[in-house]
Amino acid sequence: LSALYVLPPGFVESSCHSRIFWMKLNKLLLQGKFFQLEINDPYAGHVLVDEKLASRCGYVLSEDVWGNPVFRASVLGCHVANEADELFSLTVNIKVSSFSSMRAAVTYTYPMYCSYSSWASREIVCEENYMEVSVKTDVPAVSNDYTVAWMSALPETQNIAYQLWQLMFVSPSGRKRITVSDAAKLGYSFNNTLSRVYLRAPYHSNESDISVVSGVNMNMVTSTSMYRQRWLLLLIDTTVSCPVDGISFTDTTLTWTVPSVIPTLVAQESTFLSKNILMGVDDQVIVNPEEKNYLLEHNETHIGITIPIGAEGGKLKSSVSGGVYGVIYSIDLFLEHTWTDADWQTTKYTVIKSIVTPFMPQIPTVINNTLPEERLFNVAFGHFLPDVSLVAIAIGNVPFTLREAQHHGFKIYETPFSNRTKGFILEVSFDDPYVLKEYVNRNETKYTLFVNYTVSVGPEMTLYYHSAEVECVVADIELPEAAGYCDEENLYLAIPTFGLHRYWNLYLGNKLLNRHVVLTNGYLAATNSTHLILQIPLFTVGVIYQEVSFQKIKARFDVALRKVRTMETLQMFSVSCSFNSSAFIICHPDGTIMISAQMKTVPAIDMSKTKLRDSSCKPREYNEGHAFFKFHVTTCGTSVRFEGDHIIYENEISYEKETLPGQSTPTITRDPDYRLTVVCYYRAKETLVLGAFASDPSTSPPFGSGMIVPRSNIAVYRRIRQALNVVSRVSKDESFMEFYEPNMAILKQPVEPVFLEMELKDESPDAELYLENCWVTRSPDFNSTPRWNITVDG
Repeated sequence: LSALYVLPPGFVESSCHSRIFWMKLNKLLLQGKFFQLEINDPYAGHVLVDEKLASRCGYVLSEDVWGNPVFRASVLGCHVANEADELFSLTVNIKVSSFSSMRAAVTYTYPMYCSYSSWASREIVCEENYMEVSVKTDVPAVSNDYTVAWMSALPETQNIAYQLWQLMFVSPSGRKRITVSDAAKLGYSFNNTLSRVYLRAPYHSNESDISVVSGVNMNMVTSTSMYRQRWLLLLIDTTVSCPVDGISFTDTTLTWTVPSVIPTLVAQESTFLSKNILMGVDDQVIVNPEEKNYLLEHNETHIGITIPIGAEGGKLKSSVSGGVYGVIYSIDLFLEHTWTDADWQTTKYTVIKSIVTPFMPQIPTVINNTLPEERLFNVAFGHFLPDVSLVAIAIGNVPFTLREAQHHGFKIYETPFSNRTKGFILEVSFDDPYVLKEYVNRNETKYTLFVNYTVSVGPEMTLYYHSAEVECVVADIELPEAAGYCDEENLYLAIPTFGLHRYWNLYLGNKLLNRHVVLTNGYLAATNSTHLILQIPLFTVGVIYQEVSFQKIKARFDVALRKVRTMETLQMFSVSCSFNSSAFIICHPDGTIMISAQMKTVPAIDMSKTKLRDSSCKPREYNEGHAFFKFHVTTCGTSVRFEGDHIIYENEISYEKETLPGQSTPTITRDPDYRLTVVCYYRAKETLVLGAFASDPSTSPPFGSGMIVPRSNIAVYRRIRQALNVVSRVSKDESFMEFYEPNMAILKQPVEPVFLEMELKDESPDAELYLENCWVTRSPDFNSTPRWNITVDG
């Protein structure tokens, strides 16, 4: 049971065009509802509209491109009230229920009216589910020019039942004559009105045939309607032919093609004359198609309608196919062609066509509108139709709902684009922890944003996923600048700690300047909140001696700033200072040895008379207590030996005492016999080069390490000849007033003098003190190596 209700405002729209009732229901008022349509016939009662009834009775029940239910009916359809073939009415019951069983349905009664009097001699309608032809009955039944179709029907006319309509079908399988009631059982509908006879046929029936006309497949039913009353024989051509394809697509347009001349409908093509061509969308005639960018064109063989994809009047719908986003465009068109020919006077030919494009992939684009100066990613993701919604994102593989994303600090909003599309804007700060940061080039950071979008597509809410990677390189890193300074014995470098070990590292030559290198080389390292401070002793590994002269050294220390990942040298930090130094040994990479020797003896000696092993190698400069020597390891009697992974070059500075003449062997002198051993250590894997300085400090070979050892006995254990009462002591200074305790370890720098006293206590007048060999070792074992000679062979 159902009750009758007043129609809600805006629920139903209807019109009448080209002798067709059009009715549309508003889908918004049917959300979550079920509906049915019934034909309200005062004589037959309520007749439910279903698919089988629709094609036989001239009804179409479908949806428009927007999803609104549409009902169309021919004015010659079943249950249509007909007044003189001019006024037509049809009443429809619209039943709406919340249940699929249609119980508790609400029924709305909606009458439709159509006035149509401008009938053509023949009118053909090609609907979605049926073909219909109607012919005026006063048209001469048989033309003077007997066509093959007419002639083939004549032999059967003698068998026509008296006062009874019959139909004659002609198809490739032969001729078939049946009664109207039998035709209805096959899905046909035949009847006559006051002035017309009509035949309604389904597509692809057994009596139909497919023919190709101008490249378009046509479904054709060739039939003759026959009526005999007494001596009157009436034969009416009720042939109908409708296109079943003719649709073509490009990436940007769709084209619907219909033949201009259909031979089965125009027997004498020479008399054919096209009178008028109209096109329409839905139930509206488009008077000026070009205003909507439609193209309606025709020639002798074709009528073509071309519609841009996405044009007004149609609908674009989002879809997902095989994980790919795309769109489908649909539009409801109709074409009305009026022509004349010798047989039929005027024919009005109407085709209604719903066109849906194939799935068209539309890969979304990611537009990088990032603002480097604001340190903000601004990424637009589109273009999408209004039926797409963003439901989630993932940043750096971390998923976020939209609410979570907003709470985290991401900004997400929609933005309209041209051609009625939209996009989604995502804003993320460069400093967000989910943004990947990479140090590149000299002073730039590459910020990378990995985004995975999840969108809901169409009314089906199909999920579509799209990933994007957006990069922005910004010059936002300031390379550190080091400050250098010196004191009397050290060089200092103060280097900002920002970026150390994260972007760059410090290198000494090709070695990473780490804690081990610092400790091994004797550096001191300290840090505060902003800087690393390196203290580098003047005489240590890594110091480059730029200028060396008598009692003066100009030294430099270089540290390279290199990128952590690529080892690329970004810049060099250097500190260079001049030092006053009274005693030093410098072993240059090219094998040149420079020595400033300080000889504190009692009594003092003449430094101009000092020499190397080769007595021709004299000091280049000297004063009262110092002598400056410069020589190459291959000259001046320098010896060489290998110990472990080192090459050791050794020479000595000596002073031969002057003797006073006496009556016997000269043994009395006023000068001490004093010698200094000079040692330079080079790593065996390092190659000595010609030239002490290289243009690129980072590639300069290292300086050797040197040592000056006075020929004094500073060994912990002393060898004492027991045959003589000999005592040796080490004085704390040159006054020889205060001595170190016996068997005590004495630590001295290589260039510090050692004051050694040897005393002969023996009272024998024949005893004389003569020191033959004296050396120093690093351990109590006097045979251990390395050892440094103080005296050799006296």
